[in-house]
Amino acid sequence: MTSERALAETAKAWPFDEARKLLKRLDGKTPDKGYALFETGYGPSGLPHIGTFGEVVRTTMVRHAFQSLCDIPTRLFCFSDDMDGLRKVPDNVPNKEMLTQHLGKPLTSIPDPFGDEHESFGAHNNARLRAFLDAFGFDYEFKSSTDFYRSGRFDAALLTVLERYEEIMQVMLPTLGEERRQTYSPFLPISPKTGRVLQVPILERKVEAGTIVFEDEDGGKAELPVTGGHCKLQWKPDWGMRWAALGVDYEMSGKDLIESVRLGARICKILGGQPPEGFTYELFLDEQGEKISKSKGNGLSVEEWLTYAPPESLSLFMYQKPRAAKRLYFDAIPRTVDDYLSFLAKFEEEPAGKQVENPVWHIHGGEPPREPAHLSFSLLLNLVGACNADAPEVLWGFISRYAPSASPASDPTLAKLVDYAIVYYRDFVKPAKRYRAPTPEERPAFQDLLTELEALPDGADGETIQNRVYEIGKRETFPSLRDWFRACYEVLLGQEQGPRLGSFFALYGLPESRALVARALAGEDLART
Repeated sequence: MTSERALAETAKAWPFDEARKLLKRLDGKTPDKGYALFETGYGPSGLPHIGTFGEVVRTTMVRHAFQSLCDIPTRLFCFSDDMDGLRKVPDNVPNKEMLTQHLGKPLTSIPDPFGDEHESFGAHNNARLRAFLDAFGFDYEFKSSTDFYRSGRFDAALLTVLERYEEIMQVMLPTLGEERRQTYSPFLPISPKTGRVLQVPILERKVEAGTIVFEDEDGGKAELPVTGGHCKLQWKPDWGMRWAALGVDYEMSGKDLIESVRLGARICKILGGQPPEGFTYELFLDEQGEKISKSKGNGLSVEEWLTYAPPESLSLFMYQKPRAAKRLYFDAIPRTVDDYLSFLAKFEEEPAGKQVENPVWHIHGGEPPREPAHLSFSLLLNLVGACNADAPEVLWGFISRYAPSASPASDPTLAKLVDYAIVYYRDFVKPAKRYRAPTPEERPAFQDLLTELEALPDGADGETIQNRVYEIGKRETFPSLRDWFRACYEVLLGQEQGPRLGSFFALYGLPESRALVARALAGEDLART
C-alpha cells in the first residue's frame, strides 16, 4: 500500500503544492527555531469576518498537507494587530461617544465599550476572535502585538529598524504621495502626554541610545525609546519586521495586498530575515460582482452562512479555486452543500491516491466522517416546499420511508441538513416561489404523467420513476426535454429549476406525488396546502 507521504509528494491539490514549496524553502530541514511557523493576521478594530475564517482555514489546510510531507514540527500564530490606533468609531458598537474620546489611541489602551469583563476594546475583540476560531476547532496560538511590543520581544528587531532606518525609508518613500513623504516615518511614537499613536516626522534618531526625537501634540519636543512599547511601526514595516523577528515561514494574503507583501519582503530582508513563502488568494464578490467590504456590509457573513448550512460547506467554498474571484451570496449555499455531500459520498470508495485529492480530506484533516449521503440538500429543500414543513419531524416521516435505515441518531449530518433546509426554504425559497397552471398545450403531458405515476407501484425507485418522466417528455410535443422538465418545475414546485424528478417523487412518495399532479391539473393553488 502506498504511504500517505508518498501520495502527498505527488498530489496535485493546491495545499500540497503550497506545502512542497515550503518544504523546498526549508531544504527539508527543521529551522533553527525548532519548527516551521505559519501565520495569519487580524485587525481587531472590528469583529472577525468571513475573510478571517477563509485565511485561517486555508492556512490550516496547507499546514496539514505539510505535516503529511515531513516530520518537521509546525506552529500556527494568529497575530492580532491590537496596538494599532483607533482611526474611526465602528458602527456596530455601543458607547460611541466614549470611543470618540479615545480616537488615535492603541486599541488595547481604550476602555471596552461593551462594558463586560475585558480590560480594553482590543481585549474584547481579541476574545471574540479566539471564540470565533475555537468554535471551528482550529489548532492555533493567539499572539498579541501589544504583548510583543511591551514585553520586549520585538526590541532587538526594532533597534535594527532604527539602525537601518534610511534603507527602509528608501523602500517606503517612493510608494507615497508628495505630502505624505514630508511626515512619513516607519516609527509611530505613542505620545506620553495623550497616549495617542502619532504619525509625525522624526526630528532626530539616536541609534546608540535607541531613541527617537519628535514633536508631541502640544508642540514640544519629546524623546522616546523605540523599544518597550513606546513606539510601534507603520503596518507595512511592521509586517516585514514581524516576519524577520519571528521567523515566519508561511503566510497567505489577499490580492489587494500584493504590493504590501512586496514591500514587507524587502524590509524583512533589510532586517536580516527571509520573507515567508506566500499564497495570494482572490477576493470575494457579492451578487452584483462587487468586492465584499466590511464597511459596505455587502456579501455574506460567517454567521449568516452558518444559519443555513454546516461549517464544512463553508470550508469547501474556501477550498475551491482560491485564486479565482468568487461570488459569495445566499444562492451559493445549496450548491456548495451538495458539492460537499457529493465529495463526502465519493471518498469512501476512492483509492488512496484520489482520497488525498478529495476536498473533504483537506476539510477534515485527513479523516472525513463516515456517513451515507442519503439525500442532497436541494432535494430536501424541495421536500420542505412540497409538504410545507416547518418541523423536522414532518420531514423525517418522508425520509424514513425513503431511506428506512436513516434516523437523526444514526445520521447526524442529515439531521443537521434537515434543520438547515427548513430555515433556508423559509427565508429564501418560499418568498421566490411562483406557481403556474399548465398551459393547454402542456396539459396532455401532465395527464400522461399522472397516468404513469398511477401505474407504478408505491415502492418504485427513483430511477424507474425518472425513466417514465423522461419518456413522457420525449413523446410529447415539447421543443426539448429541458422545456418539459422546466414545465414540471414551474407547475409542481413553483420554480424554474429543480431536482431530479424521479428522486423527488420517490422521496415525497408516489401517493403524494400523484395527488400533487392531480391538484395541478384541477387548477388548485399549490402554494397552499
